[in-house]
Amino acid sequence: METTETFDSLVRAEFTPVGTYLNTASSSLLPARTVTALHEAALLRAQGRPLTALFEDVEECRAAFARLAHVPAERVAAGTSVAAHTGVIAASLPPGAEVLTAEGDFTSVLNPFHVRGDLKVRAVPVERIAESVRPETDLVAVSAAQSADGRIADLPALREAARAHGARTYVDFSQAAGWLPMDAGEWDFSASVAYKWLLGPHGIAFLVLPEDFGGLTPLLAGWVAGERPWDSCYGPVTELAHSARRFDLTHALFGYAGLRRSLELVEELGVSAIHAHDTALADRYRAGLAVLGHEPLPSPGSAIVSVPGLGVRQEELSRAGIEVSARAGNLRAAFHLYNTEADVDRLLDALSG
Repeated sequence: METTETFDSLVRAEFTPVGTYLNTASSSLLPARTVTALHEAALLRAQGRPLTALFEDVEECRAAFARLAHVPAERVAAGTSVAAHTGVIAASLPPGAEVLTAEGDFTSVLNPFHVRGDLKVRAVPVERIAESVRPETDLVAVSAAQSADGRIADLPALREAARAHGARTYVDFSQAAGWLPMDAGEWDFSASVAYKWLLGPHGIAFLVLPEDFGGLTPLLAGWVAGERPWDSCYGPVTELAHSARRFDLTHALFGYAGLRRSLELVEELGVSAIHAHDTALADRYRAGLAVLGHEPLPSPGSAIVSVPGLGVRQEELSRAGIEVSARAGNLRAAFHLYNTEADVDRLLDALSG
């Protein structure tokens, strides 16, 4: 575990925000080491040098994400978006299957089930999702932390309810991976983008599957999904990868070059230390809001805090150099390792005016 001094020195060496950035729930800042890696990757293309190292980066990222998710790397597929992963899961369900979801969850977790047109999609408040699993439920799909307001799903209760009723589970960790400890092995399927608390570029999303692939068909498989990709470039893939790599999508190579360095930093700092840092700042913000007479939406233990009615102030705050989000009329602030108590206090001072 990193000491506070080591944690702070690593962060200072990697991040140079020009203002107060409290918008990680949209996308993170990039570490300096990641920016350097992206530049070096672009130079390979610009100079016509071999791209072999970039394919190695994909496998290093897969392994690093697997360590963070506490699963074998063989269970991790490397794709481009949560929506694409959700689509493959949705396609596996029989007509008439019931999918239980959380009201107002992020579209990428929900929409592929709706566009099927022949599934029974049921939505309940996230606080009631565990108690709403029933014998006819085939799949429960939910975000670990809600994008709009940071509410954390009661995942242990959901796991037990799903097991009791024989339902499968799909958890999106996009707003949690990197600050909230996760054990992807507890779920049938789980996914996460890499450009939020994992500090990576856009265009990368991981999918964790069971060892037997949970009955999914790799509908989006291309040449990279072959057991021997370079022998799978022409004609149908005759031998799909024996691991979850059969669900890989064509790799955004530059992104993996950068993400490899970002995941190295997350592992160096440790998710436990990041969790303690992020949630302490969120709690400081909640306390300051109470003093100002503002009541955020309940999201105990979350690094995301949303305040009803203040979303209209987002543009004003941005002009003042404070980056937050407006979501569903709420002002959403999201705290991460590069934020400080001074950032929290600056936002509170601006809101007091």
